[in-house]
Amino acid sequence: MTQRPFSEKIKHPIGVFDSGVGGLSVLKALRTELPFEDFVYVADSGYAPYGERNEAFVIERSRHIASTLQRHEHLRIQALVVACNTATAAAVHLLRQDYSALPIIGVEPALKPAITISQTKRIGVMATRGTLSSQKFNALKSTLASQAEFICQPCDGLADAIERDDESKIRALCAEYTGAIGQFGIQSGEIDTLVLGCTHYPFAKHHLRQLLGPEVRLVDNGEPVARQTRRMITPTSLHSEPGQLSLFSTGNPASLTQAAKRWLGVETQAHAL
Repeated sequence: MTQRPFSEKIKHPIGVFDSGVGGLSVLKALRTELPFEDFVYVADSGYAPYGERNEAFVIERSRHIASTLQRHEHLRIQALVVACNTATAAAVHLLRQDYSALPIIGVEPALKPAITISQTKRIGVMATRGTLSSQKFNALKSTLASQAEFICQPCDGLADAIERDDESKIRALCAEYTGAIGQFGIQSGEIDTLVLGCTHYPFAKHHLRQLLGPEVRLVDNGEPVARQTRRMITPTSLHSEPGQLSLFSTGNPASLTQAAKRWLGVETQAHAL
C-alpha cells in the first residue's frame, strides 16, 4: 500500500458547539489562532438557551452533539471545544469520560485573567444562572476569593436576546444588569473589570462599553481557549491555505448564516442538523 505524503493526509476538523450563536465568539479566536485548521460549528439553537435549563437537559444535549460529531462520516473530529460556559460546567467532565482519547476543551468565566488586570480587585461577573449556580464555577471562585471580590450577576434573557439579535432588548438588559452589579470605575472601591461569563456576551460589548466607559476592562475567554486548543492538538496537515468552515444548526440555519456573516465576516451557508 502506498502511503500518502503527510501533507495529503485527511484533515479532521475541530468541532465547536454552543447552545446557539454565542460560541462564534470563541470560534473567531480559534480561527485566528489556528488559521489552517478546518472547523465544524454546531449551534444547538433549537434547544437554546442552555443557561436557563436544568443540568440534566444540558448534559443530554451536550452528549448528543458530541456523539453526532464523532460518528458522522463527514464530521469526524480531532478535538472538541465546548464553547458554552453552561455546558462546560454541567457536562465537560462527562464528555471527557465518554471520549477519553479525544482532546476536549471547555470554557469557564475568565476570573483568573481578570484578577491579573484589575487594580481595585473588585470584579463584576455577568453569566447565566446555570453557570453561576454550578459546582464548577463556585469551586473556581472559592479558590480565588482571597485575591479579589467577585460580584456575580445572573443575566436572564440576555443570551436569548443576543441569539435573536434584538438590539433594544440587549441594550435594556445590559443596562439593568450592570446597574445591579454596582458602581463601575477605577477608583478604590469601584468595579474596574467585568468578566463576560457567557460566550454570547462578547457580542454585546459595544453596549457595555457605552454604559461603562473606556476605563473599565471587559474580559472574555475566547483567546485563552484558542491557545489551549492549539496546545492540545496535533496539526493534521501542512497546508498553507486557510482552513474550511462548516456550520450546522438544530434551529433555523438562516439565523446562523447571518450571525456568521455579521460577526465572523464569512459567507458560509449553514445547514440543518
